[in-house]
Amino acid sequence: MTTEKKLYIKTYGCQMNVYDSERISDALAPEGYSVTTDENQADLVLLNTCHIREKAAEKIYSELGRMKQLKLKKPELKFGVAGCVAQAEGQEIINRQPMVDLVVGSQAYHRLPEMMKNVDDGGKPVEIDFPTEDKFDHIKRSKARRKLPSAFLTVQEGCDKFCAFCVVPYTRGAEVSRPAQKIIDEAKHLVDLGVVEINLLGQNVNAYHGQGADGEWTLARLIRELAKIDDLKRIRFTTSHPNDMDDDLIAAHGDTEKLMPYLHLPVQAGSNKILKAMNRRHTAEGYLKLIDRIRAARQDITLSGDFIVGFPGETEKDFQDTLDLCEQVRYGQAYSFKYSTRPGTPAAELDQVEEAEKADRLRRLQTMLTGHQMDFQLSMVGKVLPVLLEKPARDPGQLVGKSEYLHAVHMDAKPELVGKIVQAKVTRTERNSLGAKIVNIS
Repeated sequence: MTTEKKLYIKTYGCQMNVYDSERISDALAPEGYSVTTDENQADLVLLNTCHIREKAAEKIYSELGRMKQLKLKKPELKFGVAGCVAQAEGQEIINRQPMVDLVVGSQAYHRLPEMMKNVDDGGKPVEIDFPTEDKFDHIKRSKARRKLPSAFLTVQEGCDKFCAFCVVPYTRGAEVSRPAQKIIDEAKHLVDLGVVEINLLGQNVNAYHGQGADGEWTLARLIRELAKIDDLKRIRFTTSHPNDMDDDLIAAHGDTEKLMPYLHLPVQAGSNKILKAMNRRHTAEGYLKLIDRIRAARQDITLSGDFIVGFPGETEKDFQDTLDLCEQVRYGQAYSFKYSTRPGTPAAELDQVEEAEKADRLRRLQTMLTGHQMDFQLSMVGKVLPVLLEKPARDPGQLVGKSEYLHAVHMDAKPELVGKIVQAKVTRTERNSLGAKIVNIS
């Protein structure tokens, strides 16, 4: 009989890491580990890390330093570092922080049970290779009912684009797509557990080219097949590259009702000079024409994007080109950041923009983007929207859910409505959410 042990996972970064943390818990469940939200109860602490943000590795070392107190109180407590920082740093993590018992990269977490046996025998395993076997084949999904009616499902990993600012090709490896039938089977499993919305994930998700029974499938083909699952009500996907937004995927936004009218399509900059320096392989004009085609296929679609300001070599004129592009697109939501160097990437070796200039440009860009977001949210007031209710809100007696456009929507609702799609009239807008009143329950 396996002794029950507690696993505490702290997840950093993107939705793919959230998905990976779920699969890590699935991988360790047969070894007797159940998840706890209290680090003080843990027998194993895992930090599932992200390498996108500035000084990501140093922040992990700082967190490990804080957690030393846990080890002092409970000497038998085990520590592991997983994910992209683990992939990048490897043995150096244990060298700098000897309390760490194992290091597992982003493609090898299916080997955790074997690694934990090694730890129990006194070893300190480091696994950062890119295995030839499919990690997803080695982990059985938990049969426990989902707490949320929305779930992530990884369909593609890695990236071959090699943008000059990005570490993903080095920490996640080359593009790999999962076989179509395995994705469909996992989606059906999630639906059986109560999931009604699935968000398909990939570092470059619209480059999906998984093997199907009749050859390679595109993301559009996969979406249309998933849409045939009766109790699956909503499909989303993220994150996309403009160069892989093909005609069929654009058409799917118009002909597949379950595919939500929300598209995250990062452009990063509006200056062709900067886009070339970033190795993005598209132009601002090409991006805008692509947006026109997408909106022609689905007129009510809302767009979100990513922006980097202060990339090496960016002038005020280049930055103005970014503002001009934003004014033309008018994103419903967008994410923007100051450029920060990533060791080992080409852009880290270029002449850098002054920090004060980057901060000023970011402030100006965010002012514009926030204004566009608020305009879009105000346009929702008075409309009736289908909202998938997901969980209790902060205020007693309220639930929060998601609109088709990925707004967080708060409303008075009974707990038993979690997992239901209701028709709700939007009554107000807040900074990053909407308030609504139920008018009909589907």
